[in-house]
Amino acid sequence: MNYKKTLSLVAVLVFAVACSTNPFTGKKTLALVPNSQILPMAFQQYDQFLSENKVIKGTSDAQMVERVGQKISKAAERYLTANGYAGYLKNYRWEYSLIDDETKNAWAMPGGKIAFYKGIMPIAKNEAGVASIMGHEVAHALANHGQQRMSAAQLQQLGAVAGNLALAKNPENQQIFNQYYGVGTQVGVMLPFSRSNEVEADRIGLTLMAIAGYDPIVAADLWQRMQQQGGGAPPEFLSTHPSSETRIRNIQSWAAEAKAEARKYGVTSFKK
Repeated sequence: MNYKKTLSLVAVLVFAVACSTNPFTGKKTLALVPNSQILPMAFQQYDQFLSENKVIKGTSDAQMVERVGQKISKAAERYLTANGYAGYLKNYRWEYSLIDDETKNAWAMPGGKIAFYKGIMPIAKNEAGVASIMGHEVAHALANHGQQRMSAAQLQQLGAVAGNLALAKNPENQQIFNQYYGVGTQVGVMLPFSRSNEVEADRIGLTLMAIAGYDPIVAADLWQRMQQQGGGAPPEFLSTHPSSETRIRNIQSWAAEAKAEARKYGVTSFKK
C-alpha cells in the first residue's frame, strides 16, 4: 500500500468537504471537528472552570460584564439575521462571568461562554472598554476560531504522520524531518494562523461593539493602555497574537468602517 498517496488523498478529501463559511468574512474555514461535538464539550469545560474558580456576582463590575455581553450578543444576532444567517446562534448558550483573579485576561469558548478576569477591569477602565474586550471575545466564538484551531492541529498531526510514513525506510531523514517539522509548522503555519484569527476577531469585534452603540476607537485606547502594562512580549512572528502596535494601527484604520456599518442598523451615537 502506498501510504503517502493514501494520506495525501485523505487530506485533499478532508479539505474539500470539512469546511464552513465565516458569516462575517464570507471565507471558507476549516471545520474538521463539527460543532455538534465541540459545543457540548466546551459547555462542560466552562462549567468545570466555574466550579473551580470564584465567580464574582452582584457587583457593579459583574453587572457591567453581563450587561455589555448581552448588548454585544444582541448586536451579533442583528448582524447575522440581516446578512442571511438567521438561526446561526440557535445552539449558543451565552454566559458572561467575572472571575476573581488578578490575571489581565479574558477569553471565549465555543458556543458563547465568556470569562473576564478581575485583573483586566482597570485596563478596560469603563463600559466602552469592556465592550472592546467583549466584542473581540464574542467574535472568536462567532467565527468558530476554536473549531479552526482544533482542525489546524489535526492537519498538523496528519502532516507529521505522512512525513514519517514517507521516510519510514530512511531513519536518518526521518529523524531530521521530525526535528524540524514541529518548529517549522509552528512558526511558519500555526502561529501565523493564530495571529490571523486574532486580527479577524479584532475587526469583527469593532463592528459588533459599534452596532451595540459603543465607539470602536475606544479599542485603540484600550490597547494603548495594555501596551503600557509592558510584560516583555516576544517578537510578533513568535507570538500567537499581533503586537500592540499592529493592533492599534489596525483599529484606527477600521474604526470608521465599523461605525459606517453600525449606521445601517440605525445606530447614530457611540458611547465612549
